[in-house]
Amino acid sequence: MKRFVKVLVLAAAVTALVGESAAVATANPAAAPPAAKCTAKWKVTGKKVAVRMPEGDRPVASPDSPVVRYLHRGDVVTSCVAAIARTQSGPAYHKCGRGGHVWRIVRGGQVPATCLKRL
Repeated sequence: MKRFVKVLVLAAAVTALVGESAAVATANPAAAPPAAKCTAKWKVTGKKVAVRMPEGDRPVASPDSPVVRYLHRGDVVTSCVAAIARTQSGPAYHKCGRGGHVWRIVRGGQVPATCLKRL
């Protein structure tokens, strides 16, 4: 009799765990908490910095990509995403007195990270 009771208790525990897993798996994705809003602020340190849009289907801008607009020293922009330009050797660009390979994605395009300072 004791053995039968232990089996029933174990079966009830497994059923409860499976029920919880099924409830978690069928949860409505709309009920998930909203993603945090981007609040990373960057200040432009270069005198006049071009915001460039990558050409075609390229993910990262290059120094000769078309200019969308300009940012001036002291402007504050929001950026939480960076694009990395891969090269075989050396930096991908030389802007604002330094070479680099990271482009910060801002409204309208991409800006060299060497021309921005985190606030």
